[in-house]
Amino acid sequence: MSAVAQAPAAPAQSVKKNYLTAIKEALFEEMERNPDMICQGEDIGRLGGAFGVTEGLQARFGESRVIDMPISEGAIAGTAVGMALNGKTVMAEMQFMDFISTGFDQIVNMMATYHYRTAGEVNLPIVVRGPAGAYGGGALYHSQMNEAWFCNSPGLRVVCPSTPYDAKGLMKAALRDGNPCIFYEIKELYRRNEISEVLPENDYIVPLGEAIVRREGKDITFVSYGQNVYHCLQAAIELQKLGVSAEVVDIRSLVPLDEETIFKSIAKTNRIIVVNEAPMTCGFAGEIVARVTTKAFDLLDAPPVRITRLDTPVPWVKPLELFVLPSVEKIVQSALQTVKY
Repeated sequence: MSAVAQAPAAPAQSVKKNYLTAIKEALFEEMERNPDMICQGEDIGRLGGAFGVTEGLQARFGESRVIDMPISEGAIAGTAVGMALNGKTVMAEMQFMDFISTGFDQIVNMMATYHYRTAGEVNLPIVVRGPAGAYGGGALYHSQMNEAWFCNSPGLRVVCPSTPYDAKGLMKAALRDGNPCIFYEIKELYRRNEISEVLPENDYIVPLGEAIVRREGKDITFVSYGQNVYHCLQAAIELQKLGVSAEVVDIRSLVPLDEETIFKSIAKTNRIIVVNEAPMTCGFAGEIVARVTTKAFDLLDAPPVRITRLDTPVPWVKPLELFVLPSVEKIVQSALQTVKY
């Protein structure tokens, strides 16, 4: 969309790259750059991953560095910890982020805590990544956004890019950070042609913990990440026709969170709507609202609003799926009510 802020100027390739290709490029380039990096996951080698993100990696780097693992997310996460303790940088793929739950113990009780329980002596450079999100008819077990589980686990970074530029730059930053990172890739964005971008030829990163303003506005702030950024941008276009100017902040990184950019936007607009596709109860949208009301209450002229998935599993039937999820229409209606408060 034309409303998306452009990446910083840099020497560029001649061909636009989609979200999936951007992540693939990041993995190839980091494997080339770092001989101690390995990749592991279910079907990531010979098959190239369920969506093709790792296609060609094993042919280029061999079976000792690109490892097909058994169907056990606990084993994938646990061996990632062991390899990182032995000097490796590890990319561990979850075939779908829904199934990260079966590796939960290894991630939150081992991976997240090692740096703390060694008094800072041990870093675990691990990126646990995989496809997530709804809107594609994936139903209960292939549609979840469970990022709040890991935001609640100190020691983990949590990232969710919305553009190809950010997907590549954040992946590189996460792999170099030294801290374990849970990296949410929105599968409905993988091959969405309209968001493809010409990427810089030079090596670059997008720093963790820095939000970006995707659209300037003066009447209301939308804060979001992942696929919902595009719902916010489209809602902003619709609202402009009605005389309402909406600013769109893409946080990109949930942990660490760039509060300053959010508060700076609210200082302009005095109103905020947070949009994400996880359930409302105990979701990350609530965390953002809590920080705003605690630290920036005096900037508000209206109560903060959350637009999230309903507190229900994601249905398979398309009309029901769309009913429970955030939409452009829901954002527009909430914004109109909020600016009139």
